[in-house]
Amino acid sequence: MGPRQPARCPFAGPRGAARTPSNQFAVAACTAVANAPGKAYNPLFLYGGVGLGKTHLVHAVGNHALRQNPNCHVVYLSSESFTNDLIHALEQHRMPEFRARYREKCDILLLDDIQFLGNKKQTMEEFFHTFNALHEAGKQIFVTSDKLPTEIEGFEERLRSRFQWGLIADIQPPETETRVAILKKKAATDHIALPDDVALFLGTHIRSNVRELEGCLIRLAAFASLTGAALTIELAQDVLKNILVVRGDKPDVETIIKIVAEAMQVKPQDIKGDRRQQNIARARQVAMFLTRRITGLSYPVIGEKFGGKDHSTVINAEQRIDQLMNEEPDLSKTVQSLFRRLNS
Repeated sequence: MGPRQPARCPFAGPRGAARTPSNQFAVAACTAVANAPGKAYNPLFLYGGVGLGKTHLVHAVGNHALRQNPNCHVVYLSSESFTNDLIHALEQHRMPEFRARYREKCDILLLDDIQFLGNKKQTMEEFFHTFNALHEAGKQIFVTSDKLPTEIEGFEERLRSRFQWGLIADIQPPETETRVAILKKKAATDHIALPDDVALFLGTHIRSNVRELEGCLIRLAAFASLTGAALTIELAQDVLKNILVVRGDKPDVETIIKIVAEAMQVKPQDIKGDRRQQNIARARQVAMFLTRRITGLSYPVIGEKFGGKDHSTVINAEQRIDQLMNEEPDLSKTVQSLFRRLNS
């Protein structure tokens, strides 16, 4: 299937999306790109798990751009569609048309699930040249993935480096309060009488993504309706017993900082401060690394918790510790020991 315009979304643009700590950075980045395609952040690389709203934001950017300029050529497609379109063009000996479609007749390229280009050598080659042509012409490139460019298996290094030219933003699973709000909105839309205690129970125990959250509500409501049972926590525990997870108490950021500071013989305030002394900087990086791994908080939120650091500082810290753990056995043992201690 070839490219198509983005499907219409229920809000006018990225600015219409509900901002939460888990997605505020992604929404802000998408808003900037939608308002100034090719100028704000180019390329924009948005990554996060399944069902967190990446495609929704991609559509919003395309729709907003079209509303601002109806003559704008917006091309939206999945990486699978891009691959299939390339195969068709090769079979039909129509590569000039293929290249014109994505390079000359495209102002904004929206490519979903780019991780599926991994290990597809010829597709990556074609996308690489398409990327270069669009970027040099000042055209916007916006791609999504379920992981960072450095984590995509079979992805060429030259493509990874291209995405470093722009902005890499993440979108995290929603917080408990947001999950409960989503459930209540879905219940109201579908005319489901959802008690507050059941909404809180579901929001607390179903933490993966919005799709699963809403799916569990629909399943629970259907069971209650078909059997005539009351919609209670006990019913939810029974109907969703194979889906629910037992929520463990995770340490908060302050606890992580305190324990890392103690283990690495620095002061907690130094970890949250700006001093660049080597032992302090390393302890700060370890604390950021463990905070990301244990809490799953977004980079901007972690940066704020560490004394108002920029999100890029957190990303660099995570990548640096990940690298050093493969090079320095002593550091690796320290980080693993801290991880076990914090999760015990």
